[in-house]
Amino acid sequence: MADDATGTTAGDTALHRSPLHPRHLELGAKLAPFGGWQMPLEYGGGVLKEHLAVRQRVGVFDVSHLGKIRLTGPGAAAYVDRCLTNALERIAPGKAQYSLACDDATGGIVDDLICYLHGDDDVFLVPNAGNSAEVARRLASSAPDDVVVVDQHHDHAVLAVQGPRSGEVLARLGLPAELDYMSFEVAPLGGVALTVCRTGYTGERGYELVLPSSAAGSVWDALLEAGEPEGIAPCGLAARDTLRTEMGYPLHGQDISLDVTPLQGRLGWAVGWGKPAFWGRETLLVEKQEGPRRVLRGLLAQGRGIPRHGMQVLLGDEPVGEVTSGTFSPSLRTGIALGLVATTVGEGEEVAVDVRGRKEPFTVTRPPFVDTHVRDS
Repeated sequence: MADDATGTTAGDTALHRSPLHPRHLELGAKLAPFGGWQMPLEYGGGVLKEHLAVRQRVGVFDVSHLGKIRLTGPGAAAYVDRCLTNALERIAPGKAQYSLACDDATGGIVDDLICYLHGDDDVFLVPNAGNSAEVARRLASSAPDDVVVVDQHHDHAVLAVQGPRSGEVLARLGLPAELDYMSFEVAPLGGVALTVCRTGYTGERGYELVLPSSAAGSVWDALLEAGEPEGIAPCGLAARDTLRTEMGYPLHGQDISLDVTPLQGRLGWAVGWGKPAFWGRETLLVEKQEGPRRVLRGLLAQGRGIPRHGMQVLLGDEPVGEVTSGTFSPSLRTGIALGLVATTVGEGEEVAVDVRGRKEPFTVTRPPFVDTHVRDS
């Protein structure tokens, strides 16, 4: 059935659909629910091939499920800076920044997101799909009268072009490829204005393109055509998950959540500790002084065990944590995980993960598990 104006499907209002939904069907994608959206999990080649395409060549992801929020008006950037953890004043217009929206009372992470700074009076935010409405609500609830907060979730599509050959693909289309990491430019493609940013969630050199939803199909087609000489592959969210786990990038709802603070999630680097105000500041300063009781660690298998979310981490027979994300690493050909582990357990120690009743050996380590090329020129 046809999609309605809100992006939901008639007869199935529980899930939104990407503007690229017909393209995914044509490519034989396996679809799955994610953050309230029906998105491609993988295509015909499978997760392993898609993962290695990004590590070795280039892949393109539809991540249009991600949220989009715009704040405009006098002092919009200053207002965002008073709400989110990172210090927006550290960056200039044309730069993007990773930041966190925390609960003011508990310091727990409402969401992690990317801020695009267009100017003092124009900030564009990209939160996670399932949290977008809540982030927009919290921002709107305390915004000054002259700052307008608009949830633009369905107005824009987002495409991620990731991999060592991603720059060649963009250059072939006349798009800006020689951008510094976390920089963006607005550029035309076929009469459509695209925001091209050197960001991504894979650990490889890459870009994220924000564009009008109405142009998603033509831009997707252009990317696949331009990427043919580079061996471009359409990639689903399953490969995106294995890629980000190899980097140790946290996923909200698993590794970080309202029950996890930035310090516990090892995201203290994304907090402007010297700022006079941000949501959760007082609670987080206390935790910073006292030290968190648990932190997000990397776990590298020493045997054949494949860890999964929710499995118990043991030191001897004593529970010391829980796996938050676990998978088989296509790059390392072994099991890897992220887990919230007691701070009494240090890096380099051997622990066990209870894999279906078997104590499988793992070493506590600091991610990334593989080399990152995200800042490569």
